[in-house]
Formats: sequence, C-alpha cells, structure tokens
Amino acid sequence: MSILRFDQVSFQYPGEDFDIIDRLSFSVEPGSFHCIIGISGCGKSTIFRMTNGLLQPKSGTISVLGKPVSGQKHYCGYMPQKDMLFPWRTIGENLALPLEIQRRGTKAERLGLIDAALADVGLAGCRDKRPDELSGGMRQRAAFARTMLAGSDLLLLDEPFSALDFLTRISMQEWLLDQWQRHKKTILFITHDVEEAVFLSSSVLVVDKTPIHTLREIPVPMDYPRTRQDLTRPEIVALREQLVDMLRKQVTV
Repeated sequence: MSILRFDQVSFQYPGEDFDIIDRLSFSVEPGSFHCIIGISGCGKSTIFRMTNGLLQPKSGTISVLGKPVSGQKHYCGYMPQKDMLFPWRTIGENLALPLEIQRRGTKAERLGLIDAALADVGLAGCRDKRPDELSGGMRQRAAFARTMLAGSDLLLLDEPFSALDFLTRISMQEWLLDQWQRHKKTILFITHDVEEAVFLSSSVLVVDKTPIHTLREIPVPMDYPRTRQDLTRPEIVALREQLVDMLRKQVTV
C-alpha cells in the first residue's frame, strides 16, 4: 500500500483564474526518498501544504496509508525552509512542542525522548541552549529532530538546507541520508538544487509543466550508501544535465 496518494487533486488560490494543481495523481511508496524539483512558483510547496492540511484541495482525494488525510491527525511531519525554532524557548523546549500537542508521556518521559532525539542528531548536551547559540546547521538538525518527534513515518521537507552555506549544505545532505537509512522514514524533499536532488533521491519527481498535472519520475541510477564522488560518474553527470535542461525549458526569457 502506498503511504501517500493523490487522486485527481486540483487546487486554485483565491484571486487566481486557474488551477495551479490540475487533477494531479501520484503515489509514494513507504520508505522511499524522493526530491521534487521545479521552477519557482510552480506549485511544489502547494502539494506539501495540501498534504499536511494547511490548504484544502478544490477537488480530488489525498490519502495516507489508504485513509483520507482530512480524518487523520499526526500522519506526517513537516519541516519548512526556515527552522522555525522559537527564540524564547530552549532547544529542549522547542523539541517538546509536538509531544505537548499530542499530550504524550509525563514530563520525565518527554525529557528522555528529547535527550534521545538530540543525541541522535549529534546535539547531545544542547537541550538547555537557545537557538541563537547554535550554528545554522545545528539549528536545522534540531528542527529535524523536532519533526521526527512528531512520530510520523511520512516527512515533508521543504528546502530545509537552502539558507545554509555550501559546505554546511553538503554536510547536511550526507547527514540526512544517514538519518533516512537508519530510521526508514518516507521522505519527500523539495529543492531547487538539481545536484542535491540527484544525490539524495532514489528517483526525482519533476514538475515539468504548470499547472501541475503530473510529476514526471526520473530514476537515479545510484545505489545507497552514496558519496560525493558518485556525482562525477558519467551517467550521473548526464542525468544532472538532463534535469537542468528540463527546468530551463520552462523559464520564459
């Protein structure tokens, strides 16, 4: 059974005279890692916002594990571009938010879960620090740990590394792949970086036309685990250029 399924889903923003999502159907298998790429403003984030319930589709059905999302709670974790850590809360208090919302465990049990999550992302000992005491990469790892504490098997990551410097970004990509392989979550990851999409994905989902009617799936011929050196393989270089060319054709000069 697919973990996520869109069936003839359409969406139109108020004030617009067209559907930015037009009868879109696609499915995602459990445990997979897909990056979604497309030009700015094409509707990629709209797909995420409908999946997590922030937007309601005009028509069609979105389901997780065979059940419509409209009748479910805590079925997916969502991480936007910014880390969204509250500056007046400590890192531990930020990570406690999904546990508080779900009313999970006693205070002592929550502290145990938080400490375990921080250790898992390499932030042991940072529970009592404030967000402004951490680097950009550390903040993103804290935000990811908070997303993981939501307890969902489906994770929606919307350009989480776009604001990081180059070296931090590639370090975080390698770190995220390690997290995915260890925890066996299903990840959908929006990015504008074609190389990032190729490095992370089992297959890339390309928005090649707006309004979005289909997501074109392009397999990545690379096994896991991966290294940066794999990106220099001729077939991977050719794939990267193919994806860049697909995006460039959508840009009106």
